[in-house]
Amino acid sequence: MASLRTTALAVAAGLALTAPMAQAESNDGQSWQELSGYTDQPTTFNRSASIFAPWDNPPSDAKNFTVPEVNNLPDLHGDIVDPQLVIYFAGNQYMAVQDLIAAFQRAYPQYKRIFYVTLPPGILLDAVKNHDGAFAIGNLRIAMKPDVLTRGKGAMEAMQKDEKAFSDLQDYADNELALMVAKGNPLHIQSLADLADPATRVTMPNPDWEGIAKVIEKSYVKAGGQALDDKIIKDKVQDGATYLTHIHHRQSPMRVMAGLADAAPVWLTEAEFHSKRADEGIDMVKLPDSENSTLTYTAGVLKAAPHPEAAKDFVTFLTSSDGQKIYHKYGFASPGTLN
Repeated sequence: MASLRTTALAVAAGLALTAPMAQAESNDGQSWQELSGYTDQPTTFNRSASIFAPWDNPPSDAKNFTVPEVNNLPDLHGDIVDPQLVIYFAGNQYMAVQDLIAAFQRAYPQYKRIFYVTLPPGILLDAVKNHDGAFAIGNLRIAMKPDVLTRGKGAMEAMQKDEKAFSDLQDYADNELALMVAKGNPLHIQSLADLADPATRVTMPNPDWEGIAKVIEKSYVKAGGQALDDKIIKDKVQDGATYLTHIHHRQSPMRVMAGLADAAPVWLTEAEFHSKRADEGIDMVKLPDSENSTLTYTAGVLKAAPHPEAAKDFVTFLTSSDGQKIYHKYGFASPGTLN
């Protein structure tokens, strides 16, 4: 059975969902097989070996045919056939959503079939705007129409202003930035300015579709002006010292785990979640207030929601005491408290 490090290398460099095989190469052109030395093919699911991304929790009431690097879909959850509620979550909530949905179903037991996605908001928005909600993974086309969309407050308000897309908008959580680093922080990284060092390998969310990338760039400018932003997001990308994620910044912890990155700017909730898991080899560095940035998450009930009552119930639950307890458990702040 593959080791945790080998698995992390393989997943970081070759997630079937998050990086098409044509793109699943490192900055120096090596394939995931070359990076990991991974040649054996596990034939059984072994939780302790972390074949899946280690925060994933596949359902136990169905036949599981997941194979690492091939059939591995950690961003798709629940029931795809005749769902009673469809939610497109901004992907950075991946650590909290399973608890959240379970709590929602306890509060609203009439909703037994829920399908939810934890992909970057840019990807989800493109699906909603340009593909009638549908998206594809390999040969599979998933023709869903979401009831609820969640992403950053500013983007949601702009979408409402331009398109009048929502019947209801609710702020439900705040977040701020932090850094993931290798266990023990061997490079003694303390701030975003330290990421300019040419020897520091950075994994950075891709600005083309990751909303967090814009927040991180805002903090780069706070920490070192436009020169720091250009150094990390342009110069170091060109020379391979900064790696831009392919689809999802869940690649960031996997690359730190695998020893492919020294540091990764992420949401504090992600850094906190992974640093608490002793087997992942990740520590968290909190950023000085002077260079940190925050974001408020907003949920919207789409006017075209196929299940409007379920959507309203879910958005109401997000701001309820039970919903907020789940978000606080995973390090999110109440909406409006960090701004």
